[in-house]
Amino acid sequence: MSTMSAAAVAVWLASVVTILSRAHADRNVYPSAGVLFVHVLEREYFKGEFPPYPKSGDASNDPITFNTNLMGYPDRPGWLRYIQRTPHSDGVLYGSPTGEHVGKPTIIEITAYNRRTFETARHNLVINIMATEEFPLPYQAEFYIKNMNVEEMLASEVLGDFLGAVKNVWQPERLNAINITSALDRGGRVPLPINNLKEGVYVMVGADVPFSSCLREVENPHNQLRCSQEMEPVISCDKKFRAQFHIDWCKISLVDINKVVPVYIARPDPGTGILPEFGEYNPPSESLKSRNFFTDFLVTLAVPAAVALVLFFILGYTMCCRREGVEKRNMQTSDIQLVHHSSIQKSTKELRSMSKNREISWPLSTLPVFNPVSGEVVPPIHPDNYETTSMPLMQTQTNLQNQITIPQQRPSGKWYS
Repeated sequence: MSTMSAAAVAVWLASVVTILSRAHADRNVYPSAGVLFVHVLEREYFKGEFPPYPKSGDASNDPITFNTNLMGYPDRPGWLRYIQRTPHSDGVLYGSPTGEHVGKPTIIEITAYNRRTFETARHNLVINIMATEEFPLPYQAEFYIKNMNVEEMLASEVLGDFLGAVKNVWQPERLNAINITSALDRGGRVPLPINNLKEGVYVMVGADVPFSSCLREVENPHNQLRCSQEMEPVISCDKKFRAQFHIDWCKISLVDINKVVPVYIARPDPGTGILPEFGEYNPPSESLKSRNFFTDFLVTLAVPAAVALVLFFILGYTMCCRREGVEKRNMQTSDIQLVHHSSIQKSTKELRSMSKNREISWPLSTLPVFNPVSGEVVPPIHPDNYETTSMPLMQTQTNLQNQITIPQQRPSGKWYS
Protein backbone atom coordinates (compact mmCIF):
# COMPACT_ATOMS: atom_id res chain seq x y z
CA MET A 1 0.00 0.00 0.00
CA SER A 2 2.87 2.32 0.84
CA THR A 3 4.48 1.52 -2.52
CA MET A 4 1.31 2.59 -4.40
CA SER A 5 1.02 5.80 -2.37
CA ALA A 6 4.66 6.64 -3.11
CA ALA A 7 4.07 6.12 -6.84
CA ALA A 8 0.97 8.34 -6.70
CA VAL A 9 2.93 11.07 -4.93
CA ALA A 10 5.68 10.83 -7.54
CA VAL A 11 3.18 11.21 -10.37
CA TRP A 12 1.54 14.18 -8.59
CA LEU A 13 4.89 15.88 -8.08
CA ALA A 14 5.79 15.36 -11.76
CA SER A 15 2.49 16.94 -12.78
CA VAL A 16 3.04 19.91 -10.46
CA VAL A 17 6.56 20.41 -11.80
CA THR A 18 5.25 20.29 -15.37
CA ILE A 19 2.53 22.84 -14.63
CA LEU A 20 4.98 25.15 -12.88
CA SER A 21 7.44 24.88 -15.75
CA ARG A 22 4.72 25.86 -18.21
CA ALA A 23 3.76 28.85 -16.08
CA HIS A 24 7.27 30.36 -16.04
CA ALA A 25 7.80 34.09 -16.47
CA ASP A 26 8.15 35.71 -19.89
CA ARG A 27 11.62 36.16 -21.31
CA ASN A 28 12.67 39.75 -22.00
CA VAL A 29 15.24 40.79 -24.57
CA TYR A 30 16.52 44.30 -25.33
CA PRO A 31 17.73 44.70 -28.91
CA SER A 32 18.82 48.05 -30.36
CA ALA A 33 17.12 49.77 -33.27
CA GLY A 34 19.06 49.44 -36.52
CA VAL A 35 21.15 46.53 -35.22
CA LEU A 36 20.66 42.89 -36.17
CA PHE A 37 18.62 40.98 -33.59
CA VAL A 38 19.11 37.21 -33.28
CA HIS A 39 17.31 34.96 -30.81
CA VAL A 40 17.80 31.19 -30.84
CA LEU A 41 14.92 28.91 -29.86
CA GLU A 42 16.84 26.08 -28.23
CA ARG A 43 15.30 22.66 -28.24
CA GLU A 44 16.97 21.80 -24.93
CA TYR A 45 15.16 24.69 -23.29
CA PHE A 46 11.75 23.27 -24.20
CA LYS A 47 12.46 19.59 -23.59
CA GLY A 48 12.07 19.98 -19.86
CA GLU A 49 8.59 21.40 -20.31
CA PHE A 50 7.21 18.25 -21.92
CA PRO A 51 5.89 15.51 -19.62
CA PRO A 52 7.98 12.32 -19.43
CA TYR A 53 7.16 9.85 -22.14
CA PRO A 54 6.08 6.54 -20.50
CA LYS A 55 7.45 4.32 -23.27
CA SER A 56 11.05 3.60 -24.02
CA GLY A 57 12.80 6.10 -26.24
CA ASP A 58 15.51 8.69 -26.26
CA ALA A 59 13.80 11.96 -25.36
CA SER A 60 16.81 13.97 -26.51
CA ASN A 61 16.06 13.05 -30.14
CA ASP A 62 12.41 14.10 -30.09
CA PRO A 63 11.52 16.16 -33.18
CA ILE A 64 10.42 19.60 -32.03
CA THR A 65 9.07 22.38 -34.25
CA PHE A 66 8.15 25.94 -33.35
CA ASN A 67 5.41 28.34 -34.31
CA THR A 68 5.91 32.07 -33.69
CA ASN A 69 3.39 34.89 -33.96
CA LEU A 70 2.70 38.34 -32.57
CA MET A 71 0.34 38.14 -29.63
CA GLY A 72 -3.19 38.58 -30.89
CA TYR A 73 -2.15 38.20 -34.55
CA PRO A 74 -1.60 35.17 -36.79
CA ASP A 75 1.88 36.18 -37.97
CA ARG A 76 5.06 37.91 -36.84
CA PRO A 77 5.91 41.60 -37.26
CA GLY A 78 7.17 42.59 -40.69
CA TRP A 79 10.78 43.10 -39.55
CA LEU A 80 11.05 39.73 -37.76
CA ARG A 81 11.82 36.47 -39.61
CA TYR A 82 12.00 32.86 -38.45
CA ILE A 83 13.82 29.81 -39.79
CA GLN A 84 14.24 26.19 -38.75
CA ARG A 85 15.71 23.70 -41.19
CA THR A 86 14.72 20.40 -39.55
CA PRO A 87 12.72 19.33 -36.46
CA HIS A 88 16.04 18.24 -34.92
CA SER A 89 17.67 21.67 -35.21
CA ASP A 90 17.12 24.86 -33.25
CA GLY A 91 14.88 27.62 -34.53
CA VAL A 92 16.11 31.18 -35.01
CA LEU A 93 14.27 34.49 -34.84
CA TYR A 94 16.16 37.31 -36.56
CA GLY A 95 15.58 40.72 -38.01
CA SER A 96 16.42 44.41 -37.80
CA PRO A 97 13.99 46.59 -35.80
CA THR A 98 13.52 50.15 -36.97
CA GLY A 99 13.27 53.38 -35.06
CA GLU A 100 9.48 53.42 -35.18
CA HIS A 101 9.36 50.38 -32.90
CA VAL A 102 11.37 52.04 -30.11
CA GLY A 103 9.55 52.05 -26.78
CA LYS A 104 6.85 49.65 -27.94
CA PRO A 105 7.16 46.19 -26.36
CA THR A 106 6.63 43.45 -28.92
CA ILE A 107 5.27 40.22 -27.43
CA ILE A 108 5.98 37.11 -29.51
CA GLU A 109 4.12 33.90 -28.67
CA ILE A 110 6.34 30.86 -29.15
CA THR A 111 4.65 27.45 -29.32
CA ALA A 112 6.80 24.31 -29.33
CA TYR A 113 5.39 21.06 -30.76
CA ASN A 114 6.82 17.68 -29.81
CA ARG A 115 6.19 15.64 -32.96
CA ARG A 116 6.67 12.34 -31.14
CA THR A 117 4.44 12.83 -28.10
CA PHE A 118 2.16 15.47 -29.67
CA GLU A 119 2.63 17.65 -26.60
CA THR A 120 2.88 21.42 -26.80
CA ALA A 121 4.53 24.09 -24.71
CA ARG A 122 4.24 27.84 -24.98
CA HIS A 123 5.95 30.87 -23.59
CA ASN A 124 6.19 34.54 -24.53
CA LEU A 125 9.19 36.50 -25.71
CA VAL A 126 9.00 40.21 -24.91
CA ILE A 127 11.16 42.30 -27.27
CA ASN A 128 11.92 45.74 -25.85
CA ILE A 129 13.54 47.78 -28.61
CA MET A 130 16.03 50.35 -27.37
CA ALA A 131 17.17 53.53 -29.09
CA THR A 132 20.84 54.08 -29.96
CA GLU A 133 22.73 57.33 -30.52
CA GLU A 134 24.54 56.14 -33.63
CA PHE A 135 21.35 54.98 -35.36
CA PRO A 136 21.44 54.93 -38.27
CA LEU A 137 25.09 54.53 -39.21
CA PRO A 138 25.80 56.77 -42.23
CA TYR A 139 27.79 54.31 -44.36
CA GLN A 140 26.20 50.97 -45.16
CA ALA A 141 27.56 48.13 -47.29
CA GLU A 142 25.72 44.98 -48.32
CA PHE A 143 27.70 41.84 -49.20
CA TYR A 144 26.45 38.73 -50.99
CA ILE A 145 28.07 35.58 -49.61
CA LYS A 146 27.63 32.60 -51.92
CA ASN A 147 28.81 29.73 -49.70
CA MET A 148 26.54 30.30 -46.70
CA ASN A 149 22.96 29.62 -45.68
CA VAL A 150 21.15 32.10 -43.52
CA GLU A 151 21.09 29.90 -40.39
CA GLU A 152 24.83 29.29 -40.73
CA MET A 153 25.51 33.00 -41.02
CA LEU A 154 23.36 33.78 -37.97
CA ALA A 155 25.66 31.75 -35.72
CA SER A 156 27.52 34.15 -33.43
CA GLU A 157 30.94 32.67 -34.25
CA VAL A 158 30.49 32.89 -38.03
CA LEU A 159 28.97 36.38 -37.91
CA GLY A 160 31.79 37.51 -35.62
CA ASP A 161 34.40 36.20 -38.05
CA PHE A 162 32.77 38.05 -40.94
CA LEU A 163 32.54 41.33 -39.02
CA GLY A 164 36.16 40.92 -38.05
CA ALA A 165 37.21 40.53 -41.70
CA VAL A 166 35.13 43.57 -42.70
CA LYS A 167 36.63 45.63 -39.87
CA ASN A 168 40.11 44.65 -40.96
CA VAL A 169 39.38 45.96 -44.46
CA TRP A 170 37.25 49.00 -43.57
CA GLN A 171 38.97 50.13 -40.32
CA PRO A 172 35.92 51.84 -38.73
CA GLU A 173 35.47 52.88 -35.12
CA ARG A 174 31.95 51.47 -34.91
CA LEU A 175 30.78 48.54 -37.01
CA ASN A 176 27.43 46.77 -36.65
CA ALA A 177 25.55 44.10 -38.54
CA ILE A 178 22.31 45.73 -39.68
CA ASN A 179 20.44 42.94 -41.41
CA ILE A 180 20.77 39.44 -42.89
CA THR A 181 18.55 38.22 -45.71
CA SER A 182 18.44 34.88 -47.47
CA ALA A 183 18.97 34.96 -51.23
CA LEU A 184 15.66 33.09 -51.61
CA ASP A 185 13.89 36.16 -50.20
CA ARG A 186 15.49 38.23 -52.98
CA GLY A 187 14.21 36.01 -55.78
CA GLY A 188 17.07 33.48 -55.78
CA ARG A 189 16.63 29.85 -56.80
CA VAL A 190 16.81 26.84 -54.52
CA PRO A 191 20.19 25.20 -55.20
CA LEU A 192 20.50 21.63 -56.36
CA PRO A 193 21.47 19.13 -53.64
CA ILE A 194 24.88 18.48 -55.22
CA ASN A 195 28.40 19.62 -54.44
CA ASN A 196 27.23 21.07 -51.13
CA LEU A 197 25.71 24.12 -52.83
CA LYS A 198 24.33 26.88 -50.59
CA GLU A 199 21.43 29.26 -50.98
CA GLY A 200 23.51 32.40 -50.45
CA VAL A 201 22.93 35.22 -48.00
CA TYR A 202 22.98 39.03 -48.07
CA VAL A 203 24.67 40.68 -45.09
CA MET A 204 24.33 44.43 -44.52
CA VAL A 205 26.80 46.17 -42.22
CA GLY A 206 27.09 49.79 -41.20
CA ALA A 207 30.03 51.93 -40.12
CA ASP A 208 30.77 55.51 -39.11
CA VAL A 209 33.65 56.16 -41.56
CA PRO A 210 33.66 56.38 -45.37
CA PHE A 211 34.25 53.29 -47.45
CA SER A 212 37.82 52.11 -47.83
CA SER A 213 39.65 52.13 -51.15
CA CYS A 214 39.45 48.35 -51.31
CA LEU A 215 35.64 48.37 -51.15
CA ARG A 216 35.49 51.05 -53.86
CA GLU A 217 37.63 49.03 -56.26
CA VAL A 218 34.48 47.37 -57.58
CA GLU A 219 33.31 50.79 -58.86
CA ASN A 220 36.22 51.35 -61.27
CA PRO A 221 35.42 50.90 -65.01
CA HIS A 222 37.65 47.84 -65.44
CA ASN A 223 35.81 45.85 -62.76
CA GLN A 224 32.44 47.10 -63.98
CA LEU A 225 33.31 45.77 -67.43
CA ARG A 226 34.29 42.39 -65.98
CA CYS A 227 31.02 42.25 -64.05
CA SER A 228 29.02 43.00 -67.20
CA GLN A 229 30.82 40.07 -68.86
CA GLU A 230 29.97 37.80 -65.86
CA MET A 231 33.63 37.65 -64.83
CA GLU A 232 34.95 38.06 -61.30
CA PRO A 233 36.36 41.52 -60.63
CA VAL A 234 39.89 41.98 -59.34
CA ILE A 235 39.64 43.05 -55.68
CA SER A 236 42.83 43.38 -53.67
CA CYS A 237 41.24 42.57 -50.30
CA ASP A 238 39.31 39.51 -51.46
CA LYS A 239 41.99 37.23 -50.02
CA LYS A 240 41.04 38.38 -46.51
CA PHE A 241 37.57 36.87 -47.01
CA ARG A 242 38.32 33.97 -49.37
CA ALA A 243 39.44 31.57 -46.65
CA GLN A 244 35.92 31.38 -45.16
CA PHE A 245 33.57 33.58 -47.17
CA HIS A 246 33.11 33.58 -50.95
CA ILE A 247 31.85 37.07 -51.77
CA ASP A 248 30.27 38.02 -55.07
CA TRP A 249 31.83 41.46 -55.49
CA CYS A 250 29.62 42.29 -58.46
CA LYS A 251 26.60 42.32 -56.13
CA ILE A 252 28.10 44.51 -53.42
CA SER A 253 26.10 47.63 -52.60
CA LEU A 254 27.67 50.75 -51.06
CA VAL A 255 25.23 53.37 -49.73
CA ASP A 256 26.00 56.73 -48.15
CA ILE A 257 22.74 57.75 -46.51
CA ASN A 258 23.98 61.34 -46.20
CA LYS A 259 23.78 61.63 -49.99
CA VAL A 260 20.47 59.84 -50.39
CA VAL A 261 17.71 62.25 -51.31
CA PRO A 262 14.58 61.43 -49.31
CA VAL A 263 11.49 60.88 -51.39
CA TYR A 264 8.23 62.11 -49.95
CA ILE A 265 5.07 60.70 -51.44
CA ALA A 266 2.22 63.14 -51.15
CA ARG A 267 -1.08 61.64 -50.18
CA PRO A 268 -3.59 62.09 -53.02
CA ASP A 269 -6.62 64.20 -52.28
CA PRO A 270 -9.80 62.15 -52.11
CA GLY A 271 -12.15 62.83 -54.98
CA THR A 272 -15.91 62.97 -55.03
CA GLY A 273 -17.26 59.59 -53.99
CA ILE A 274 -14.53 58.87 -51.44
CA LEU A 275 -15.79 59.22 -47.91
CA PRO A 276 -13.83 61.31 -45.41
CA GLU A 277 -11.45 59.49 -43.18
CA PHE A 278 -13.77 59.57 -40.15
CA GLY A 279 -17.07 60.07 -41.95
CA GLU A 280 -20.14 57.93 -41.63
CA TYR A 281 -21.98 56.17 -44.41
CA ASN A 282 -25.42 57.58 -45.15
CA PRO A 283 -27.59 55.10 -47.08
CA PRO A 284 -30.00 56.43 -49.71
CA SER A 285 -33.57 57.27 -48.79
CA GLU A 286 -36.21 54.53 -48.85
CA SER A 287 -38.70 56.69 -50.77
CA LEU A 288 -37.44 55.95 -54.27
CA LYS A 289 -39.41 56.97 -57.37
CA SER A 290 -41.00 54.18 -59.38
CA ARG A 291 -39.80 53.64 -62.93
CA ASN A 292 -41.81 52.38 -65.93
CA PHE A 293 -39.94 49.82 -68.02
CA PHE A 294 -42.61 49.43 -70.77
CA THR A 295 -40.73 51.69 -73.16
CA ASP A 296 -37.54 49.75 -72.63
CA PHE A 297 -39.45 46.54 -73.35
CA LEU A 298 -40.73 47.88 -76.66
CA VAL A 299 -37.32 49.04 -77.75
CA THR A 300 -35.65 45.78 -76.72
CA LEU A 301 -38.14 43.20 -78.05
CA ALA A 302 -40.88 44.70 -80.19
CA VAL A 303 -38.71 46.68 -82.59
CA PRO A 304 -36.39 43.75 -83.52
CA ALA A 305 -39.45 41.47 -83.91
CA ALA A 306 -41.10 43.94 -86.31
CA VAL A 307 -37.97 44.24 -88.41
CA ALA A 308 -37.66 40.44 -88.60
CA LEU A 309 -41.31 40.13 -89.70
CA VAL A 310 -40.84 42.64 -92.54
CA LEU A 311 -37.77 40.81 -93.77
CA PHE A 312 -39.71 37.53 -93.69
CA PHE A 313 -42.46 38.92 -95.94
CA ILE A 314 -39.93 40.35 -98.39
CA LEU A 315 -38.15 37.01 -98.65
CA GLY A 316 -41.45 35.11 -99.15
CA TYR A 317 -42.60 37.45 -101.91
CA THR A 318 -39.28 37.12 -103.71
CA MET A 319 -39.27 33.29 -103.59
CA CYS A 320 -42.97 32.57 -104.29
CA CYS A 321 -44.40 35.48 -106.29
CA ARG A 322 -41.51 36.32 -108.58
CA ARG A 323 -41.14 32.93 -110.36
CA GLU A 324 -41.24 33.06 -114.23
CA GLY A 325 -42.97 29.69 -114.91
CA VAL A 326 -42.19 26.92 -117.43
CA GLU A 327 -44.21 28.34 -120.32
CA LYS A 328 -42.59 31.75 -120.13
CA ARG A 329 -39.19 30.11 -119.93
CA ASN A 330 -39.85 27.98 -123.04
CA MET A 331 -41.06 30.99 -125.02
CA GLN A 332 -37.80 32.79 -124.36
CA THR A 333 -35.68 29.74 -125.34
CA SER A 334 -34.63 29.06 -128.97
CA ASP A 335 -36.06 26.05 -130.86
CA ILE A 336 -32.63 24.45 -131.33
CA GLN A 337 -32.01 24.31 -127.60
CA LEU A 338 -35.48 22.88 -126.99
CA VAL A 339 -34.98 20.13 -129.62
CA HIS A 340 -31.56 19.29 -128.21
CA HIS A 341 -32.96 19.11 -124.71
CA SER A 342 -35.88 16.96 -125.85
CA SER A 343 -33.58 14.48 -127.60
CA ILE A 344 -31.49 14.13 -124.47
CA GLN A 345 -34.60 13.39 -122.46
CA LYS A 346 -35.81 10.75 -124.97
CA SER A 347 -32.43 8.99 -124.98
CA THR A 348 -32.39 8.99 -121.21
CA LYS A 349 -35.87 7.44 -121.04
CA GLU A 350 -34.91 4.77 -123.57
CA LEU A 351 -31.80 3.79 -121.61
CA ARG A 352 -33.77 3.61 -118.39
CA SER A 353 -36.46 1.39 -119.98
CA MET A 354 -33.78 -0.93 -121.42
CA SER A 355 -32.07 -1.26 -118.03
CA LYS A 356 -35.31 -2.55 -116.52
CA ASN A 357 -35.44 -5.61 -118.87
CA ARG A 358 -32.00 -7.20 -119.27
CA GLU A 359 -33.31 -10.36 -121.13
CA ILE A 360 -33.88 -8.70 -124.48
CA SER A 361 -31.34 -9.10 -127.27
CA TRP A 362 -28.42 -6.73 -127.43
CA PRO A 363 -28.61 -4.00 -130.06
CA LEU A 364 -26.68 -4.90 -133.20
CA SER A 365 -24.72 -1.72 -132.93
CA THR A 366 -23.07 -3.03 -129.77
CA LEU A 367 -21.99 -6.41 -131.23
CA PRO A 368 -18.85 -7.09 -133.33
CA VAL A 369 -19.68 -7.57 -137.04
CA PHE A 370 -16.41 -9.01 -138.35
CA ASN A 371 -13.19 -10.57 -137.06
CA PRO A 372 -10.60 -7.82 -136.56
CA VAL A 373 -7.77 -10.18 -137.71
CA SER A 374 -9.14 -12.29 -140.56
CA GLY A 375 -11.88 -9.93 -141.65
CA GLU A 376 -14.50 -12.71 -141.75
CA VAL A 377 -18.07 -11.96 -140.80
CA VAL A 378 -19.00 -13.15 -137.34
CA PRO A 379 -22.56 -14.41 -136.85
CA PRO A 380 -24.58 -12.55 -134.29
CA ILE A 381 -24.44 -13.88 -130.78
CA HIS A 382 -27.72 -15.11 -129.46
CA PRO A 383 -28.46 -14.01 -125.91
CA ASP A 384 -29.49 -17.52 -124.90
CA ASN A 385 -25.92 -18.81 -125.28
CA TYR A 386 -24.38 -16.21 -122.93
CA GLU A 387 -25.21 -14.66 -119.68
CA THR A 388 -26.26 -11.20 -120.61
CA THR A 389 -25.91 -9.78 -117.11
CA SER A 390 -22.10 -10.21 -117.14
CA MET A 391 -21.53 -9.63 -120.88
CA PRO A 392 -19.36 -6.59 -121.65
CA LEU A 393 -20.61 -3.94 -124.00
CA MET A 394 -17.77 -4.61 -126.52
CA GLN A 395 -16.61 -8.16 -127.20
CA THR A 396 -12.91 -9.02 -127.12
CA GLN A 397 -11.12 -11.84 -128.95
CA THR A 398 -11.18 -14.08 -125.88
CA ASN A 399 -14.99 -13.83 -125.75
CA LEU A 400 -15.59 -14.71 -129.38
CA GLN A 401 -17.27 -18.07 -130.03
CA ASN A 402 -15.43 -18.82 -133.29
CA GLN A 403 -11.94 -17.61 -132.61
CA ILE A 404 -9.64 -17.81 -135.68
CA THR A 405 -5.97 -18.52 -135.27
CA ILE A 406 -3.76 -15.81 -136.71
CA PRO A 407 -1.63 -17.17 -139.59
CA GLN A 408 2.14 -17.10 -138.85
CA GLN A 409 5.09 -17.45 -141.26
CA ARG A 410 7.65 -20.25 -140.84
CA PRO A 411 11.40 -19.76 -141.27
CA SER A 412 11.22 -21.65 -144.62
CA GLY A 413 8.94 -18.97 -145.97
CA LYS A 414 5.67 -20.91 -145.79
CA TRP A 415 2.64 -19.87 -143.82
CA TYR A 416 0.88 -22.01 -141.25
CA SER A 417 -2.06 -21.50 -138.99
